[in-house]
Amino acid sequence: MAEKIQNAENEIGEQSSLVDDSVFVISNNSYRKPLNITWRDSYRQILASCIAQSLVIQVGINMAFSAILLPQLNEQKSDIKITKSEASWIASIVAIALPLGSFIIGPLMDRFGRKKMCILTTIPFIISSILFTFASNIWFIYAARIIAGFSGGLTTVSLVYVSEITHQNTRAMLLSLNSVFVSFGILLTCILGLWLQWRTMSLVFCGLIVLSFIGLFFVPESPHWLVVFKNDPNEAAKSLRWIYSNNQIFEHQYQKILESRSSTENTEIATESSKLLRIRNNLSIYKNPVVYKPVIILLLIFFFQQMSGAYVIIFYAVDLFREIGGQFGRGMDEFVALVLLGTIRFLMSIVSAIISKKVGRRPLLFFSALGMTVCSFIAGIYMYITALPQSELDRINVQKNERNNNVPLFCILGYVTFGSIGYLVIPWTLIGELLPVKVRGKLGGVLISMAYFFMFFTLKSFPYILEAVTLQHLFYIISIINLLGFAFLYWFLPETLGKSFSDIEKYFKRK
Repeated sequence: MAEKIQNAENEIGEQSSLVDDSVFVISNNSYRKPLNITWRDSYRQILASCIAQSLVIQVGINMAFSAILLPQLNEQKSDIKITKSEASWIASIVAIALPLGSFIIGPLMDRFGRKKMCILTTIPFIISSILFTFASNIWFIYAARIIAGFSGGLTTVSLVYVSEITHQNTRAMLLSLNSVFVSFGILLTCILGLWLQWRTMSLVFCGLIVLSFIGLFFVPESPHWLVVFKNDPNEAAKSLRWIYSNNQIFEHQYQKILESRSSTENTEIATESSKLLRIRNNLSIYKNPVVYKPVIILLLIFFFQQMSGAYVIIFYAVDLFREIGGQFGRGMDEFVALVLLGTIRFLMSIVSAIISKKVGRRPLLFFSALGMTVCSFIAGIYMYITALPQSELDRINVQKNERNNNVPLFCILGYVTFGSIGYLVIPWTLIGELLPVKVRGKLGGVLISMAYFFMFFTLKSFPYILEAVTLQHLFYIISIINLLGFAFLYWFLPETLGKSFSDIEKYFKRK
Protein backbone atom coordinates (compact mmCIF):
# COMPACT_ATOMS: atom_id res chain seq x y z
CA MET A 1 0.00 0.00 0.00
CA ALA A 2 2.78 2.39 0.96
CA GLU A 3 4.58 1.61 -2.29
CA LYS A 4 1.40 2.31 -4.28
CA ILE A 5 0.94 5.64 -2.54
CA GLN A 6 4.52 6.63 -3.28
CA ASN A 7 4.17 5.63 -6.95
CA ALA A 8 0.92 7.59 -7.24
CA GLU A 9 2.52 10.68 -5.72
CA ASN A 10 5.46 10.40 -8.13
CA GLU A 11 3.02 10.12 -11.01
CA ILE A 12 1.11 13.17 -9.79
CA GLY A 13 4.31 15.14 -9.50
CA GLU A 14 5.27 14.20 -13.04
CA GLN A 15 1.80 15.04 -14.32
CA SER A 16 1.99 18.68 -13.21
CA SER A 17 4.79 19.20 -15.72
CA LEU A 18 3.18 17.09 -18.47
CA VAL A 19 -0.17 18.86 -18.58
CA ASP A 20 1.24 22.01 -20.08
CA ASP A 21 4.84 22.84 -20.88
CA SER A 22 4.16 26.41 -19.84
CA VAL A 23 2.96 25.52 -16.33
CA PHE A 24 4.47 27.83 -13.73
CA VAL A 25 6.85 25.77 -11.57
CA ILE A 26 6.74 26.72 -7.89
CA SER A 27 8.74 25.80 -4.84
CA ASN A 28 7.60 23.23 -2.32
CA ASN A 29 6.25 25.87 0.07
CA SER A 30 5.08 28.63 -2.23
CA TYR A 31 1.74 26.95 -2.93
CA ARG A 32 0.79 27.65 0.66
CA LYS A 33 0.76 31.36 0.00
CA PRO A 34 -2.77 32.60 -0.84
CA LEU A 35 -3.32 33.61 -4.47
CA ASN A 36 -5.71 36.27 -5.62
CA ILE A 37 -8.24 35.02 -8.14
CA THR A 38 -9.97 37.42 -10.52
CA TRP A 39 -13.39 37.15 -12.15
CA ARG A 40 -11.61 36.31 -15.39
CA ASP A 41 -9.98 33.34 -13.67
CA SER A 42 -13.32 32.32 -12.11
CA TYR A 43 -15.75 32.35 -15.02
CA ARG A 44 -15.38 28.66 -15.84
CA GLN A 45 -16.06 27.49 -12.29
CA ILE A 46 -18.99 29.91 -12.12
CA LEU A 47 -20.40 28.42 -15.33
CA ALA A 48 -19.91 24.84 -14.11
CA SER A 49 -21.44 25.69 -10.72
CA CYS A 50 -24.53 27.26 -12.31
CA ILE A 51 -25.04 24.26 -14.60
CA ALA A 52 -24.67 21.78 -11.71
CA GLN A 53 -26.91 23.73 -9.34
CA SER A 54 -29.59 24.26 -11.98
CA LEU A 55 -30.69 20.80 -10.77
CA VAL A 56 -32.06 22.30 -7.56
CA ILE A 57 -34.49 24.49 -9.49
CA GLN A 58 -36.56 21.32 -9.50
CA VAL A 59 -36.39 21.18 -5.67
CA GLY A 60 -38.01 24.62 -5.49
CA ILE A 61 -40.58 23.46 -8.03
CA ASN A 62 -41.38 20.46 -5.80
CA MET A 63 -41.99 22.76 -2.82
CA ALA A 64 -44.41 25.08 -4.60
CA PHE A 65 -46.06 22.79 -7.17
CA SER A 66 -48.68 21.35 -4.79
CA ALA A 67 -49.96 24.90 -4.08
CA ILE A 68 -50.73 25.18 -7.81
CA LEU A 69 -51.77 21.59 -8.41
CA LEU A 70 -54.29 21.11 -5.60
CA PRO A 71 -56.54 24.12 -6.36
CA GLN A 72 -56.66 23.15 -10.04
CA LEU A 73 -57.54 19.52 -9.19
CA ASN A 74 -60.36 20.77 -6.94
CA GLU A 75 -61.95 22.74 -9.77
CA GLN A 76 -65.16 21.33 -11.19
CA LYS A 77 -63.73 21.08 -14.71
CA SER A 78 -60.80 18.94 -13.52
CA ASP A 79 -60.71 15.46 -15.09
CA ILE A 80 -59.08 14.02 -11.94
CA LYS A 81 -61.13 14.33 -8.76
CA ILE A 82 -59.42 14.15 -5.37
CA THR A 83 -60.57 13.89 -1.77
CA LYS A 84 -59.22 15.90 1.17
CA SER A 85 -57.11 12.92 2.27
CA GLU A 86 -55.66 12.48 -1.21
CA ALA A 87 -54.83 16.18 -1.35
CA SER A 88 -52.86 15.94 1.91
CA TRP A 89 -50.88 13.02 0.54
CA ILE A 90 -50.08 14.89 -2.67
CA ALA A 91 -48.70 17.77 -0.60
CA SER A 92 -46.68 15.76 1.91
CA ILE A 93 -45.47 12.74 -0.02
CA VAL A 94 -42.54 14.71 -1.48
CA ALA A 95 -41.11 15.32 2.01
CA ILE A 96 -41.31 11.59 2.75
CA ALA A 97 -39.36 10.65 -0.39
CA LEU A 98 -36.66 13.35 -0.06
CA PRO A 99 -34.57 11.66 2.68
CA LEU A 100 -34.32 8.41 0.70
CA GLY A 101 -32.69 10.16 -2.24
CA SER A 102 -30.32 12.09 0.03
CA PHE A 103 -29.33 8.92 1.88
CA ILE A 104 -28.38 6.78 -1.12
CA ILE A 105 -26.68 9.49 -3.21
CA GLY A 106 -23.62 9.55 -0.92
CA PRO A 107 -22.29 6.05 -1.70
CA LEU A 108 -23.29 6.43 -5.35
CA MET A 109 -21.38 9.68 -5.88
CA ASP A 110 -18.33 8.20 -4.15
CA ARG A 111 -18.47 5.12 -6.36
CA PHE A 112 -19.35 6.58 -9.76
CA GLY A 113 -18.32 10.24 -9.49
CA ARG A 114 -19.94 13.61 -8.85
CA LYS A 115 -20.50 14.54 -12.49
CA LYS A 116 -22.03 11.21 -13.50
CA MET A 117 -24.48 11.29 -10.62
CA CYS A 118 -25.44 14.88 -11.46
CA ILE A 119 -26.30 13.66 -14.96
CA LEU A 120 -28.21 10.62 -13.69
CA THR A 121 -30.17 12.78 -11.23
CA THR A 122 -31.90 14.48 -14.17
CA ILE A 123 -33.45 11.20 -15.37
CA PRO A 124 -35.97 10.72 -12.50
CA PHE A 125 -36.99 14.39 -12.83
CA ILE A 126 -37.74 13.84 -16.51
CA ILE A 127 -39.75 10.71 -15.71
CA SER A 128 -41.70 12.61 -13.05
CA SER A 129 -42.56 15.42 -15.49
CA ILE A 130 -43.74 12.90 -18.11
CA LEU A 131 -45.96 11.16 -15.54
CA PHE A 132 -47.54 14.50 -14.61
CA THR A 133 -48.09 15.42 -18.25
CA PHE A 134 -49.91 12.19 -19.10
CA ALA A 135 -51.56 11.57 -15.71
CA SER A 136 -55.01 10.03 -16.03
CA ASN A 137 -55.70 9.25 -12.36
CA ILE A 138 -54.47 9.96 -8.83
CA TRP A 139 -51.93 7.11 -8.87
CA PHE A 140 -49.98 8.77 -11.69
CA ILE A 141 -49.75 11.90 -9.54
CA TYR A 142 -48.66 9.93 -6.47
CA ALA A 143 -45.93 8.21 -8.48
CA ALA A 144 -44.79 11.48 -10.02
CA ARG A 145 -44.58 13.21 -6.62
CA ILE A 146 -42.65 10.31 -5.05
CA ILE A 147 -40.14 10.25 -7.93
CA ALA A 148 -39.83 14.05 -7.82
CA GLY A 149 -39.16 13.95 -4.06
CA PHE A 150 -36.63 11.15 -4.44
CA SER A 151 -34.90 13.11 -7.21
CA GLY A 152 -34.84 16.20 -5.02
CA GLY A 153 -32.86 14.24 -2.44
CA LEU A 154 -30.40 13.17 -5.13
CA THR A 155 -29.55 16.82 -5.88
CA THR A 156 -27.31 16.77 -2.78
CA VAL A 157 -24.60 15.76 -5.26
CA SER A 158 -24.63 19.24 -6.80
CA LEU A 159 -23.55 20.81 -3.48
CA VAL A 160 -20.67 18.38 -3.13
CA TYR A 161 -19.64 18.87 -6.75
CA VAL A 162 -19.59 22.67 -6.48
CA SER A 163 -17.62 22.59 -3.23
CA GLU A 164 -14.92 20.52 -4.94
CA ILE A 165 -14.48 22.45 -8.19
CA THR A 166 -14.46 25.97 -6.74
CA HIS A 167 -11.60 28.08 -5.43
CA GLN A 168 -11.59 28.78 -1.70
CA ASN A 169 -12.09 32.51 -2.35
CA THR A 170 -15.24 31.97 -4.44
CA ARG A 171 -16.59 28.78 -2.84
CA ALA A 172 -18.86 30.53 -0.34
CA MET A 173 -20.55 32.64 -2.99
CA LEU A 174 -20.98 29.80 -5.48
CA LEU A 175 -22.32 27.39 -2.87
CA SER A 176 -24.86 30.05 -1.88
CA LEU A 177 -26.24 29.88 -5.42
CA ASN A 178 -27.91 26.64 -4.31
CA SER A 179 -30.51 28.63 -2.39
CA VAL A 180 -30.83 31.13 -5.24
CA PHE A 181 -31.81 28.35 -7.65
CA VAL A 182 -34.21 26.76 -5.13
CA SER A 183 -35.87 30.16 -4.62
CA PHE A 184 -36.03 30.67 -8.37
CA GLY A 185 -37.84 27.33 -8.73
CA ILE A 186 -40.42 28.41 -6.13
CA LEU A 187 -40.92 31.80 -7.76
CA LEU A 188 -41.12 30.36 -11.29
CA THR A 189 -43.77 27.83 -10.21
CA CYS A 190 -45.93 30.49 -8.56
CA ILE A 191 -45.71 32.83 -11.54
CA LEU A 192 -46.47 30.13 -14.14
CA GLY A 193 -49.35 28.91 -11.96
CA LEU A 194 -51.15 32.21 -12.50
CA TRP A 195 -51.62 31.43 -16.22
CA LEU A 196 -50.81 27.79 -17.06
CA GLN A 197 -52.54 24.49 -16.39
CA TRP A 198 -50.51 22.02 -14.30
CA ARG A 199 -49.88 19.60 -17.19
CA THR A 200 -48.51 22.43 -19.33
CA MET A 201 -46.30 23.52 -16.44
CA SER A 202 -44.91 19.99 -16.23
CA LEU A 203 -43.81 20.21 -19.84
CA VAL A 204 -42.03 23.50 -19.13
CA PHE A 205 -40.26 21.95 -16.14
CA CYS A 206 -39.29 18.94 -18.26
CA GLY A 207 -37.70 21.31 -20.79
CA LEU A 208 -35.67 22.97 -18.01
CA ILE A 209 -34.25 19.70 -16.70
CA VAL A 210 -33.38 18.56 -20.22
CA LEU A 211 -31.29 21.73 -20.61
CA SER A 212 -29.50 20.85 -17.37
CA PHE A 213 -28.95 17.30 -18.64
CA ILE A 214 -27.29 18.59 -21.81
CA GLY A 215 -25.19 21.21 -20.03
CA LEU A 216 -23.73 18.70 -17.54
CA PHE A 217 -21.92 16.85 -20.32
CA PHE A 218 -19.70 19.89 -20.89
CA VAL A 219 -18.45 20.37 -17.30
CA PRO A 220 -15.45 18.51 -15.81
CA GLU A 221 -15.44 15.84 -13.13
CA SER A 222 -14.44 16.84 -9.59
CA PRO A 223 -10.62 16.77 -9.37
CA HIS A 224 -10.84 15.92 -5.66
CA TRP A 225 -12.91 12.83 -6.44
CA LEU A 226 -10.51 11.78 -9.20
CA VAL A 227 -7.53 11.94 -6.84
CA VAL A 228 -9.05 10.63 -3.60
CA PHE A 229 -11.36 7.91 -4.94
CA LYS A 230 -9.97 7.03 -8.38
CA ASN A 231 -6.27 7.71 -7.80
CA ASP A 232 -6.18 9.16 -11.31
CA PRO A 233 -3.79 12.13 -11.37
CA ASN A 234 -3.95 12.46 -15.16
CA GLU A 235 -7.70 13.07 -15.24
CA ALA A 236 -7.52 15.26 -12.14
CA ALA A 237 -4.97 17.50 -13.87
CA LYS A 238 -7.14 17.70 -16.99
CA SER A 239 -10.14 18.63 -14.87
CA LEU A 240 -8.21 21.37 -13.09
CA ARG A 241 -6.85 22.65 -16.38
CA TRP A 242 -10.45 23.09 -17.62
CA ILE A 243 -11.33 25.03 -14.46
CA TYR A 244 -8.19 27.19 -14.28
CA SER A 245 -6.55 28.59 -17.40
CA ASN A 246 -4.11 30.55 -15.23
CA ASN A 247 -1.01 28.37 -14.82
CA GLN A 248 -0.07 29.65 -11.38
CA ILE A 249 -3.54 29.12 -9.94
CA PHE A 250 -3.69 25.69 -11.59
CA GLU A 251 -0.45 24.59 -9.95
CA HIS A 252 -1.45 26.10 -6.60
CA GLN A 253 -4.78 24.24 -6.53
CA TYR A 254 -3.11 21.05 -7.71
CA GLN A 255 -0.77 21.08 -4.73
CA LYS A 256 -3.69 21.82 -2.39
CA ILE A 257 -5.48 18.71 -3.64
CA LEU A 258 -2.35 16.64 -3.00
CA GLU A 259 -2.18 18.00 0.54
CA SER A 260 -5.83 17.15 1.14
CA ARG A 261 -5.27 13.67 -0.27
CA SER A 262 -2.22 13.09 1.90
CA SER A 263 -4.09 14.06 5.07
CA THR A 264 -6.85 11.62 4.13
CA GLU A 265 -4.41 8.79 3.50
CA ASN A 266 -2.81 9.31 6.92
CA THR A 267 -5.96 7.77 8.39
CA GLU A 268 -5.74 4.65 6.20
CA ILE A 269 -4.03 1.41 7.11
CA ALA A 270 -0.67 0.65 5.54
CA THR A 271 -1.50 -2.91 4.56
CA GLU A 272 -4.26 -4.61 2.58
CA SER A 273 -3.57 -8.13 3.79
CA SER A 274 -6.53 -8.35 6.16
CA LYS A 275 -10.11 -7.69 5.15
CA LEU A 276 -11.11 -7.32 8.80
CA LEU A 277 -8.46 -4.66 9.30
CA ARG A 278 -9.72 -2.76 6.25
CA ILE A 279 -13.27 -2.83 7.61
CA ARG A 280 -12.06 -1.65 11.02
CA ASN A 281 -10.05 1.09 9.35
CA ASN A 282 -13.05 2.25 7.32
CA LEU A 283 -15.06 2.53 10.52
CA SER A 284 -12.25 4.17 12.47
CA ILE A 285 -12.24 7.17 10.11
CA TYR A 286 -15.52 8.25 11.70
CA LYS A 287 -13.73 8.50 15.06
CA ASN A 288 -11.41 11.12 13.62
CA PRO A 289 -12.20 14.62 14.99
CA VAL A 290 -12.07 16.06 11.46
CA VAL A 291 -15.12 13.85 10.76
CA TYR A 292 -17.26 13.59 13.87
CA LYS A 293 -16.87 17.20 15.03
CA PRO A 294 -18.28 18.80 11.85
CA VAL A 295 -20.99 16.12 11.68
CA ILE A 296 -22.22 17.00 15.19
CA ILE A 297 -22.02 20.72 14.46
CA LEU A 298 -23.96 20.38 11.19
CA LEU A 299 -26.58 18.11 12.71
CA LEU A 300 -27.33 20.62 15.47
CA ILE A 301 -27.33 23.54 13.02
CA PHE A 302 -29.95 21.74 10.94
CA PHE A 303 -31.94 21.04 14.10
CA PHE A 304 -31.99 24.73 15.04
CA GLN A 305 -32.72 25.68 11.42
CA GLN A 306 -35.83 23.51 11.20
CA MET A 307 -37.03 24.22 14.76
CA SER A 308 -36.78 27.96 14.01
CA GLY A 309 -39.96 27.66 11.95
CA ALA A 310 -38.47 29.38 8.90
CA TYR A 311 -39.79 26.70 6.54
CA VAL A 312 -43.07 26.43 8.44
CA ILE A 313 -43.77 30.11 7.78
CA ILE A 314 -43.12 29.64 4.06
CA PHE A 315 -45.27 26.50 3.76
CA TYR A 316 -48.10 27.82 5.94
CA ALA A 317 -47.91 31.46 4.86
CA VAL A 318 -51.59 31.83 3.99
CA ASP A 319 -52.83 30.16 7.19
CA LEU A 320 -50.54 32.35 9.29
CA PHE A 321 -51.61 35.56 7.57
CA ARG A 322 -55.27 34.69 8.07
CA GLU A 323 -54.65 33.72 11.71
CA ILE A 324 -52.90 37.01 12.42
CA GLY A 325 -55.41 39.17 10.57
CA GLY A 326 -54.76 42.75 9.53
CA GLN A 327 -55.71 44.59 6.37
CA PHE A 328 -52.95 42.89 4.40
CA GLY A 329 -54.52 39.52 5.08
CA ARG A 330 -58.00 40.37 3.78
CA GLY A 331 -58.71 38.65 0.49
CA MET A 332 -55.16 37.41 0.08
CA ASP A 333 -55.01 34.04 -1.67
CA GLU A 334 -52.27 31.43 -1.56
CA PHE A 335 -50.83 32.48 -4.92
CA VAL A 336 -50.20 36.05 -3.76
CA ALA A 337 -48.66 34.82 -0.51
CA LEU A 338 -46.38 32.36 -2.27
CA VAL A 339 -45.30 34.87 -4.92
CA LEU A 340 -44.61 37.47 -2.23
CA LEU A 341 -42.57 35.17 0.02
CA GLY A 342 -40.93 33.52 -2.97
CA THR A 343 -39.85 36.92 -4.27
CA ILE A 344 -38.43 37.91 -0.87
CA ARG A 345 -36.52 34.66 -0.54
CA PHE A 346 -35.22 34.84 -4.11
CA LEU A 347 -33.97 38.42 -3.79
CA MET A 348 -32.41 37.91 -0.37
CA SER A 349 -30.69 34.70 -1.42
CA ILE A 350 -29.08 36.66 -4.26
CA VAL A 351 -27.94 39.30 -1.77
CA SER A 352 -26.54 36.56 0.48
CA ALA A 353 -24.66 34.96 -2.42
CA ILE A 354 -23.13 38.29 -3.49
CA ILE A 355 -21.94 39.41 -0.08
CA SER A 356 -20.77 35.96 1.02
CA LYS A 357 -17.62 36.43 -1.05
CA LYS A 358 -16.57 39.23 1.30
CA VAL A 359 -18.50 38.47 4.50
CA GLY A 360 -17.89 35.24 6.36
CA ARG A 361 -20.39 32.53 7.22
CA ARG A 362 -20.43 33.40 10.89
CA PRO A 363 -21.40 37.10 10.54
CA LEU A 364 -24.19 36.25 8.09
CA LEU A 365 -25.58 33.53 10.35
CA PHE A 366 -25.29 35.79 13.42
CA PHE A 367 -27.14 38.59 11.64
CA SER A 368 -29.79 36.17 10.41
CA ALA A 369 -30.35 34.48 13.78
CA LEU A 370 -30.55 37.73 15.73
CA GLY A 371 -32.88 39.30 13.16
CA MET A 372 -35.20 36.30 13.34
CA THR A 373 -35.09 36.43 17.14
CA VAL A 374 -36.09 40.12 17.21
CA CYS A 375 -38.85 39.74 14.59
CA SER A 376 -40.49 36.77 16.31
CA PHE A 377 -40.22 38.41 19.75
CA ILE A 378 -41.77 41.69 18.54
CA ALA A 379 -44.61 39.75 16.88
CA GLY A 380 -45.31 37.88 20.12
CA ILE A 381 -45.17 41.02 22.27
CA TYR A 382 -47.45 42.96 19.92
CA MET A 383 -50.02 40.14 19.80
CA TYR A 384 -49.93 39.92 23.59
CA ILE A 385 -50.52 43.67 23.97
CA THR A 386 -53.35 43.80 21.43
CA ALA A 387 -55.06 40.86 23.15
CA LEU A 388 -55.34 42.86 26.39
CA PRO A 389 -58.58 44.75 27.11
CA GLN A 390 -58.45 48.52 26.67
CA SER A 391 -58.82 49.01 30.42
CA GLU A 392 -55.50 47.22 30.96
CA LEU A 393 -53.87 49.23 28.16
CA ASP A 394 -55.02 52.52 29.71
CA ARG A 395 -52.87 51.81 32.74
CA ILE A 396 -49.74 51.90 30.58
CA ASN A 397 -51.04 54.73 28.35
CA VAL A 398 -51.39 52.55 25.23
CA GLN A 399 -54.18 53.03 22.71
CA LYS A 400 -55.19 50.46 20.12
CA ASN A 401 -54.72 51.66 16.57
CA GLU A 402 -56.23 49.79 13.63
CA ARG A 403 -53.50 51.11 11.35
CA ASN A 404 -50.94 49.10 13.34
CA ASN A 405 -52.70 45.77 12.74
CA ASN A 406 -50.13 44.86 10.13
CA VAL A 407 -47.18 44.82 12.57
CA PRO A 408 -47.19 41.00 12.98
CA LEU A 409 -47.49 40.59 9.22
CA PHE A 410 -44.46 42.79 8.64
CA CYS A 411 -42.63 40.84 11.36
CA ILE A 412 -43.27 37.60 9.46
CA LEU A 413 -42.01 39.15 6.23
CA GLY A 414 -38.98 40.42 8.14
CA TYR A 415 -38.51 36.96 9.62
CA VAL A 416 -38.38 35.40 6.14
CA THR A 417 -36.06 38.19 4.98
CA PHE A 418 -33.54 37.60 7.77
CA GLY A 419 -33.85 33.83 7.38
CA SER A 420 -33.13 34.00 3.65
CA ILE A 421 -29.86 35.84 4.30
CA GLY A 422 -28.42 33.10 6.48
CA TYR A 423 -30.46 30.41 8.23
CA LEU A 424 -32.23 29.14 5.12
CA VAL A 425 -29.15 29.34 2.92
CA ILE A 426 -25.85 28.69 4.64
CA PRO A 427 -26.38 25.40 6.59
CA TRP A 428 -26.90 23.47 3.34
CA THR A 429 -23.71 24.86 1.83
CA LEU A 430 -21.61 24.12 4.95
CA ILE A 431 -21.84 20.42 4.12
CA GLY A 432 -19.58 21.01 1.14
CA GLU A 433 -17.09 22.95 3.26
CA LEU A 434 -16.82 21.33 6.70
CA LEU A 435 -16.81 17.62 5.79
CA PRO A 436 -13.60 15.98 4.51
CA VAL A 437 -13.61 14.79 0.89
CA LYS A 438 -13.36 11.13 1.89
CA VAL A 439 -16.71 11.15 3.74
CA ARG A 440 -18.40 14.16 2.15
CA GLY A 441 -20.60 12.11 -0.13
CA LYS A 442 -21.83 9.55 2.41
CA LEU A 443 -22.20 11.80 5.43
CA GLY A 444 -23.47 14.73 3.39
CA GLY A 445 -26.37 12.57 2.21
CA VAL A 446 -27.07 11.38 5.76
CA LEU A 447 -27.06 14.93 7.15
CA ILE A 448 -29.41 16.25 4.48
CA SER A 449 -31.68 13.25 5.08
CA MET A 450 -31.81 14.20 8.76
CA ALA A 451 -32.54 17.81 7.83
CA TYR A 452 -35.49 16.65 5.70
CA PHE A 453 -36.72 14.45 8.56
CA PHE A 454 -36.63 17.49 10.85
CA MET A 455 -38.48 19.49 8.17
CA PHE A 456 -41.16 16.81 7.77
CA PHE A 457 -41.65 16.65 11.55
CA THR A 458 -42.08 20.42 11.94
CA LEU A 459 -44.38 20.77 8.91
CA LYS A 460 -46.55 17.84 9.96
CA SER A 461 -46.78 18.85 13.62
CA PHE A 462 -47.29 22.59 13.13
CA PRO A 463 -51.13 22.50 12.85
CA TYR A 464 -51.35 20.47 16.07
CA ILE A 465 -48.89 22.76 17.87
CA LEU A 466 -51.00 25.74 16.84
CA GLU A 467 -54.04 24.07 18.43
CA ALA A 468 -52.13 23.40 21.66
CA VAL A 469 -50.60 26.87 22.18
CA THR A 470 -51.58 30.37 21.13
CA LEU A 471 -49.81 32.02 18.22
CA GLN A 472 -48.17 34.60 20.45
CA HIS A 473 -46.66 31.89 22.68
CA LEU A 474 -45.47 30.09 19.56
CA PHE A 475 -43.58 33.23 18.53
CA TYR A 476 -41.99 33.36 22.01
CA ILE A 477 -40.84 29.74 21.64
CA ILE A 478 -39.41 30.42 18.19
CA SER A 479 -37.60 33.48 19.50
CA ILE A 480 -35.95 31.43 22.28
CA ILE A 481 -34.95 28.69 19.84
CA ASN A 482 -33.33 31.25 17.53
CA LEU A 483 -31.44 32.77 20.46
CA LEU A 484 -30.14 29.34 21.47
CA GLY A 485 -29.17 28.72 17.86
CA PHE A 486 -27.21 31.98 17.83
CA ALA A 487 -25.34 30.95 20.99
CA PHE A 488 -24.47 27.56 19.49
CA LEU A 489 -23.22 29.14 16.25
CA TYR A 490 -21.13 31.65 18.19
CA TRP A 491 -19.34 29.02 20.28
CA PHE A 492 -18.91 26.11 17.88
CA LEU A 493 -19.08 27.11 14.20
CA PRO A 494 -15.67 27.92 12.64
CA GLU A 495 -15.26 30.49 9.88
CA THR A 496 -14.70 28.90 6.44
CA LEU A 497 -14.37 31.98 4.24
CA GLY A 498 -11.07 31.83 2.33
CA LYS A 499 -10.06 28.56 4.02
CA SER A 500 -8.88 25.53 2.09
CA PHE A 501 -10.16 22.06 2.97
CA SER A 502 -6.85 21.25 4.65
CA ASP A 503 -7.10 24.44 6.76
CA ILE A 504 -10.57 23.44 7.92
CA GLU A 505 -9.39 19.92 8.80
CA LYS A 506 -6.53 21.37 10.84
CA TYR A 507 -9.04 23.43 12.83
CA PHE A 508 -10.97 20.32 13.88
CA LYS A 509 -7.78 18.47 14.82
CA ARG A 510 -7.14 20.98 17.58
CA LYS A 511 -8.17 19.94 21.07
